[in-house]
Amino acid sequence: MPSPILAAQMSLVQPDLGVLRKAQRGDERAFSIIVRTYEQPVYNYILRLTGDRSLSEDLTQEVFLRVFQGLPSFSLRSRFTTWLFQVTKNRVLDELRAIERRPRVVVNIDDAPPLEVVDAPAERSETIGAVWRAVEALNPDLKMALLLRDVVGLSYAEIAEALEITLATVKWRIYKAREEVQTALQRDGVVVPISSAPSAHVP
Repeated sequence: MPSPILAAQMSLVQPDLGVLRKAQRGDERAFSIIVRTYEQPVYNYILRLTGDRSLSEDLTQEVFLRVFQGLPSFSLRSRFTTWLFQVTKNRVLDELRAIERRPRVVVNIDDAPPLEVVDAPAERSETIGAVWRAVEALNPDLKMALLLRDVVGLSYAEIAEALEITLATVKWRIYKAREEVQTALQRDGVVVPISSAPSAHVP
């Protein structure tokens, strides 16, 4: 499997159980703590999927509204971050289907706030732009899996649960996504240092 081009620099922690329980009971102050903790990762993920800043802000708000509404039935035995990105995935897919049926003006992905996810030797603006253009060109299924792994930092098992697909499908989609990104970069003459040997450990 191709090694990650996007080096995940964040691994989302689970919310404090006390805060989560209070939020489940409708405590708005507790829920605001959850929003502050996860709002930026959710927004960045949506922005990289849609390329539209205004739309991403709206969808992020809608995601957290759905989370607030769904919290009372959320099982504390589950991982909150996995469920959060499952909710996010469902809302984004609904929107992408709607977008296909109507014209829209898209903000250039280069205008998006930079994410520090490219390996240090390649941290040049032109290289970062090329990587994100290659990621943007992926189909939604591949893009969702790749971003959850290499940007959000979820494990393969968590991605499978969030996207509601099999572990084997997750691995294939991430492999295919990385392969397509690498091919696009090579086609554009962009060199990004990538280990030739994939990691032997798949979490």
